[in-house]
Amino acid sequence: MQRLTVLGSTGSIGTSTLDVVARHPDRFQVIALTGNSQVGLLFRQCVQFKPRYAVLLDEDSASQLRQSLREAGVDTEVLCGVEALEQVSVLPEVDAVMAAIVGAAGLRPTLAAAKAGKKILLANKETLVMAGNVFMDAVHASGSALLPIDSEHNAIFQSLPHNYRGDMQRSGVSKILLTASGGPFRKTPLADLQNVTPEQACAHPNWSMGRKISVDSATMMNKGLEVIEARWLFNAGADDIQVVVHPQSMIHSLVQYIDGSVLAQLGNPDMRTPIAYGLSWPERIDAGVAPLDLFKVATMNFEAPDFERFPCLALAYQALRAAGTAPAMLNAANEVAVAAFLDRQIPFLYIPRVIAAVLDALPVYPVHSLDDVLGADAEARRVAELQIRQVT
Repeated sequence: MQRLTVLGSTGSIGTSTLDVVARHPDRFQVIALTGNSQVGLLFRQCVQFKPRYAVLLDEDSASQLRQSLREAGVDTEVLCGVEALEQVSVLPEVDAVMAAIVGAAGLRPTLAAAKAGKKILLANKETLVMAGNVFMDAVHASGSALLPIDSEHNAIFQSLPHNYRGDMQRSGVSKILLTASGGPFRKTPLADLQNVTPEQACAHPNWSMGRKISVDSATMMNKGLEVIEARWLFNAGADDIQVVVHPQSMIHSLVQYIDGSVLAQLGNPDMRTPIAYGLSWPERIDAGVAPLDLFKVATMNFEAPDFERFPCLALAYQALRAAGTAPAMLNAANEVAVAAFLDRQIPFLYIPRVIAAVLDALPVYPVHSLDDVLGADAEARRVAELQIRQVT
């Protein structure tokens, strides 16, 4: 029996995780669930899975959930605040932590889980983007098992040798090929991007995701963040990671070997597949996902990414090569810019302009601790807000 904390249980990854868990009640027990603002959904999850703990970030929501659970006769203790996220990530009875909180908010509890030696199912990009060396040092020091849940990194993980230890040359790996759908604007005339609405940007052609990550997919910043993640997960340099636009999203990523072989992981675009693999690794379990019908797919296309159309991808490579605090500043500026776009404060094409302005304005420093990361994050947000105020 594997006992779980699900950080971000009300998001798309969290709900998919609980869908897989519900299919295997003999294998998994939910110890803690955490949410942000969807009190009703978290209540329904608590009624179904009866965790020992539930966490919400503000006291009003926590009080509402406590009352609802008490009236329903569910004996779940409701905790409140950021510190409670860390608390449920390091509980002695917890074996594995699904890190699915979107954004920088997921950094501290995920790092706490790593330091505690938990098995980490990593779906929070920002942990590696912002603090890759700090997080990986904690994973190695504690002996924590790290399973990537992003479909692309999970595919790479599955396509690498089973004994891969971060040495591409010794393992015969020549390149990591990270696939991208191209998002909803892959073929949109560049002149039309100026008038893109949040609704259009959130309408991903293949995946059902939250609003922020959907916008990141539309700008391809999502793929840029994944490039930085891959650098830390697989100890690969910027030149070792190539983005390949694959509109059908059936090949989730590939690994190229020095003997000419290219290994890929294929499947229908459903996050329950990588989630199930991470939960059950090194075994495999039913994820509730229909098998891929190659006859129905029939054709697969591949394109090189257009950096003029997707400047955010170029900015991510720039930040990766700059190293130090640059990726944390990139991520912070992007979060601020995307939030402003979703609030209709800035146009779609201003997102990369805000990020570029922040990277140009701030110096890059080495990262020695989480404080270095959080300081860079705060300063980048300040500068990004100034940039946005100039527009509005």
